[in-house]
Amino acid sequence: MALMVDLFISNTDNDWFDFLAARSDLDEVNFWKPSGTAFKAISSGELFVFRLKSPRNKIGGFGVLSESSVLPLQLAWETFQEKNGAVSYQSMRAAIAKYRLDEVIDGATAIGCRILVEPIFLPERLWFDLPNSWSSNIVGGKKYSTDSSEGRSLWDRLQDYARQSHIPIIGGLSESTSRFGEPTTIRPRLGQGAFRIAVMEAYGRKCAITGGKVLPALDAAHIRPYGDGGVHAITNGIFMRKDFHSIFDAGYATIDSQLRLVVSEKVRTVFNNGDEYCRLHGTKLEVPTHPSFRPALELLKWHNESVFEKR
Repeated sequence: MALMVDLFISNTDNDWFDFLAARSDLDEVNFWKPSGTAFKAISSGELFVFRLKSPRNKIGGFGVLSESSVLPLQLAWETFQEKNGAVSYQSMRAAIAKYRLDEVIDGATAIGCRILVEPIFLPERLWFDLPNSWSSNIVGGKKYSTDSSEGRSLWDRLQDYARQSHIPIIGGLSESTSRFGEPTTIRPRLGQGAFRIAVMEAYGRKCAITGGKVLPALDAAHIRPYGDGGVHAITNGIFMRKDFHSIFDAGYATIDSQLRLVVSEKVRTVFNNGDEYCRLHGTKLEVPTHPSFRPALELLKWHNESVFEKR
């Protein structure tokens, strides 16, 4: 029996679409909504489809949903910048203000974010019609499932049109021709921004070491850096305070196999200080409850042996 997969067709701002479609090699985008509401229509690995607003009224592309999150505007811009579909922070803030007329829009304003990876922006010649059941009265969007004829037809057409676009599709849709056909969820291949948000959500939006929850002060640290053979995967990340991220990357701290913070004595000897860090030596990290999101022990071992400055 084939796996049932959901797809969500969302009304899509034409300016957002055109801005991003003009850019090449996008590995991720932030499809944001001005309201700070959560999105739960589909799950990670399912398809988020762009319905271009009137006068186009066509399907123009899609992306793989990595994460749905409600983020402060400043964090959304810091994480994705022009991949938000805006040329600057100021223009993005102004776009939100058009919909939230009675509010002061600032960096703390919460917006709904759908983090999409491997986005496909079809050229105009490949845009196609919406399913017959689509109504002009739909405000946000509509979910379809591959166990229905319309949903399965949409799934097939998206794959077919993506191939015609000559855009390299990865992460499950183009690994081999055998993957075309039966619907299946896709394991999202995260970009840098999607990695940060996925790790943040996996750790409950708080520092694994201190429990701090001030998001502007927190970051997703790679255990093994991306530029040194690491990957953008939750198991290769730890959510921590930015100062801890810095000393972790510099080798003045590591995490042992028991998931405890280990602080090098060199923090004290090299900088004649470091008491704030040394007093937390031995602290047990608060890691995700879901086992598949916890730090990979082999990566922690690599960091301990290859990066950590021994005492």
